[in-house]
Amino acid sequence: MTRPSILLALCLSLLLPLPALARLAGPPETLASGKVRDLAEIRSSRVLRVLVNQSRNSSGEVQGQAIGVEYHRLRAFEQYLNGHARDGQEISLKIIPKAKDQLLGALQRGEGDLVAPGELLEALPGHAVSSSDPIVSNVPLLLVGIKGERRYTRIEQLSGKTLTLTTGSAAGEAVSQINQRLALRKLAPIKVEWVDPSLAVEDVLEMVQGGIFHLTIVEQPIAERWSKILPKLRFDRQLKISEPGEEHWFVRRDASMLRASIDRFLKSYKTPADQDVAFLRIYRRQYQVHYPLAQADRQRLEKLRPVLQKHAGEQGMDWLNLAALAFKESALQPSARSGSGPTGLMQITPSAAQRVGVNNIQSLDSNVQVGAKYLAMIRRKFFASPKLNERERMAFVLAAYNMGPERVQGMRSEARRRGLNPNQWFFQVERIAMEQVGMGAVSYVNSVNKYYLAFDRERDSLEPRERKVVSRK
Repeated sequence: MTRPSILLALCLSLLLPLPALARLAGPPETLASGKVRDLAEIRSSRVLRVLVNQSRNSSGEVQGQAIGVEYHRLRAFEQYLNGHARDGQEISLKIIPKAKDQLLGALQRGEGDLVAPGELLEALPGHAVSSSDPIVSNVPLLLVGIKGERRYTRIEQLSGKTLTLTTGSAAGEAVSQINQRLALRKLAPIKVEWVDPSLAVEDVLEMVQGGIFHLTIVEQPIAERWSKILPKLRFDRQLKISEPGEEHWFVRRDASMLRASIDRFLKSYKTPADQDVAFLRIYRRQYQVHYPLAQADRQRLEKLRPVLQKHAGEQGMDWLNLAALAFKESALQPSARSGSGPTGLMQITPSAAQRVGVNNIQSLDSNVQVGAKYLAMIRRKFFASPKLNERERMAFVLAAYNMGPERVQGMRSEARRRGLNPNQWFFQVERIAMEQVGMGAVSYVNSVNKYYLAFDRERDSLEPRERKVVSRK
């Protein structure tokens, strides 16, 4: 290779988004293999362990109603297997949610028998897995923005723009390929913002509709399904991101009987006509996050910043957590009142004030003081374990703030019994909440979390630095 060629290759590699670069650096990782369970062992245990993507789009149940595309298909596969059972060896599903980029590794390690990602997922050479026949073919990636903003028809128009993607997104590799083409034309690369792990693809779509993020890329079936919930989304169908892909299920390479059963099932499976009825009814009013940093809101937040920082600091909290909660509760309006009793910026109830020894909740200062002290009390009494990271800890505190700490602790116990992670609210304990009490509390925590992440992205501008006094000698 000539010297100019080497320099060009090096420059191209530097333009890759970091996750893609990490995948390409060095030989593919070969993962340690766990014991393979084929269909006979699965029937003997009477449990099919299914690894699913942490997305409410692909798997999930709300108060007894299936709302995930893959969940419908998996339940039908369960019935198919049990229709061919001998000697009463009926199988039940054990759903194991994991981050998308961890699914195939978990399958390789023997943590599950089947991966049902519900999105485009490609097995790398280091994974000893086998894909099913295509579940959905000809799946293009779509650029998603918001109606009323600029449309894109050519890849070159994305030069220098920022895309927001979830970890494991199929668009990551596509963007890497696009950036190589842009580099050859001496155009600026597409920037990728990889979102917080508490966000799934549907959360990113909601935040695009809310104006928090500007552009993302998702699979067309996912985009079209969520457009029924998020009507302000815009799809740039003329823009070709990559060649269309195929969605598959995955099993271990040696699980040949299970793979054969899956392929036979898929040949006869037809998507139910009413598949999205419950999905639409449950979610239609849940995904309504607004942009919290419009000029008027930013001005209100600046006025409230001193009191929020004061009481957050006294309780060892990030003041932006209080700000996010206040935006959700009252849209940053200190005069907000509710007919049921909650009052003020933090929508505090008299009973909550009594629990922390404060009587006055009418003034702004005391209202914020009660909110901060009440959150800190919940954190200290119920969620102080070092096993919780801070984002998960805050999620549990918010869930407890919304529906009571005792109920949340009961959900953690049920999660532990079911093999879910009791120290992770997002996509783990929240599944129990969805099943037991519906989407209300889950949506509440998600909304506050999204507002926090929106504020955190703008932290530098929301926390003016003290002017440094330069002494002259």
